[in-house]
Order: sequence, then structure tokens, then C-alpha cells
Amino acid sequence: MHTKKNQGNLQTLDFTLWSNLAQQDADTFESMRLAAIKELIESAPEQQRHRLHCLQWRIDQERRLSKSPMGACIRISHMMWESLMGEDGLTDHLRSLTEACEQKDYAAKPPSYQATVIPIRSDC
Repeated sequence: MHTKKNQGNLQTLDFTLWSNLAQQDADTFESMRLAAIKELIESAPEQQRHRLHCLQWRIDQERRLSKSPMGACIRISHMMWESLMGEDGLTDHLRSLTEACEQKDYAAKPPSYQATVIPIRSDC
């Protein structure tokens, strides 16, 4: 995938290599891009792969519909913002979780009881 290993076993993209390749050999760049995406999706947990394939398909469609790389970037950025801030986006889910936790905290508190304490005499 033409990446460099970093501390903590993280991988980072060699931007200069990929940028030069995109400018000098677009076909090789595209085949390497597809291979890198496939490798990344296949390295994900199995239960997430289908969703990742669907997301990548949608990204590819946005790129295809764009007239320029900048247009594609803007369209994909809009997709990300929509999934974060849009209806049923991440923000809505976080808000729902917060509300559920707050309600659960109130339910978890024991009710307050009042009782009359009767002293026990010890002179018996």
C-alpha cells in the first residue's frame, strides 16, 4: 500500500509518493488507490465490511458525478458534514444517548423514604 510504519503500529500515507504518482501516471495511481481501499476495507472487522463497501461505493459515485477533483472534495466533505450534523446523524445519536443516560441516572437513584424511628429501650 506504500505506507510508512509509525510508532504504535499506525500507518501513514506517503503523500509525496502518491501525489507524484497521480501527476505522472494516473492509471497506476488509480489501480493503487483501489488496491489500498480494498486492503483497508478487508482489514476491518467482518461485521463492518459491508457498510464500508457501501460507503466507498457512495464516495465513488460522488467522485464520478463531479466535474473536477475539487468538486469531488466538496461533495464528499458535504457527505461527511451531513452524516455528522444532519437528521439521524452522529450528533442526533449522541444527543439521544446523553438523554437516555440522564434518564437512567434519575431512575437509578433510590427513592427517598420517610420513617419514624422508634428507640429501643435496653433496660429490659
